[in-house]
Amino acid sequence: MAEVDFQVSEYEARLECFQKGLHSLGVDAALFTSEAEMRYFTGFRTLFWQSPTRPWFLIVPATGKPITIIPEIGAALMQATWIDDIRSWASPHADDDGVSLVTDTLRGLSRIGMMMGRESYLRMPLADFQKIQTELKHTDIVDISPLIQSVRMVKSTAEIEKISEICDIASASFGRASELFYEGKPLRECFTSFKIDLLQQGAEDVPYLVGGAGQGGYGDVISPPSMKPLEKGDILMLDTGATLAGYFCDFDRNYAIGAADDRSKFTYERLFKATDAAIQIARPGVTCREVFAAMGEVVGNVGGSVGRFGHGLGMQLTEAPSLISFDETVLKENMVITLEPSMQIGEDKMMVHEENILITDGEARFLTKRAAPELPIL
Repeated sequence: MAEVDFQVSEYEARLECFQKGLHSLGVDAALFTSEAEMRYFTGFRTLFWQSPTRPWFLIVPATGKPITIIPEIGAALMQATWIDDIRSWASPHADDDGVSLVTDTLRGLSRIGMMMGRESYLRMPLADFQKIQTELKHTDIVDISPLIQSVRMVKSTAEIEKISEICDIASASFGRASELFYEGKPLRECFTSFKIDLLQQGAEDVPYLVGGAGQGGYGDVISPPSMKPLEKGDILMLDTGATLAGYFCDFDRNYAIGAADDRSKFTYERLFKATDAAIQIARPGVTCREVFAAMGEVVGNVGGSVGRFGHGLGMQLTEAPSLISFDETVLKENMVITLEPSMQIGEDKMMVHEENILITDGEARFLTKRAAPELPIL
């Protein structure tokens, strides 16, 4: 029997909230094809989504429990969830990979909601989706991205506990930086040591780990690590997305190897103060744009290099909303977001500083053990 991440009451509460939204929009059912939404409503969690061979479908009606239409290979695991209506077929199929099951289930409905907006995608062959559209030509298919994102942005107590725990685990591993990272150690081996420590500390998986190292700063934050040894004067950054029960932490730490120049120290302290400015205003009722602007005022003319200064966090490494100039999303209690200001250092180097916080009815609470106010030197 598969281990259950949450009690059935958790999924019932999620469904009730979402169905209220469907009713308000006059939508008869929602059709999802992506892993996060499948897991959010059913509790179905598997790494099999790494394979693009098979499509998976979830239908959430405006009334009643969700219906899953999935390949037979997933039926046994789905039966361990709270879902009763599980429809399956032998997949891959030569010419009907679940399409007829989906259309038969949705036929006769007037309005179907799907995710069409920013940070959504269609995880099925486009040709098969066009078949569904043709079969349901008398049904309106409308965008419900704002609804599902608004529901998922506000976390339950159980979700917050998972995120808080994985943040504690990663904070403990970063606390062992002086043992894990040192002059002469190749960057790739730093990554390996850190991943191992995260798993030993209790992380379930480490699906995301990026970073960089270079004299006085690093050039980018997403390249695979090289075997180049750390040198005195390097600034090392590691950014981890470790998971527990499928929920992410997402934060980084910067370290100077042996010594740090004045410009690196200044940049680090400026970024720390930018997170201070964000914490001071991150309250329910404040917009993401305003939090972004508060950090931008501290960063100043140096500017940012990663486009935004934070985002939502939960069962995906990055979720809506974005802390960016055009996002007018209003913060609500129990949203979990990252604060991620960045600065350029000269023409070809940068520094990024990231924390994870919980929006409360008062001052936001750090879920991460906050970074030191001054650049640590290892």
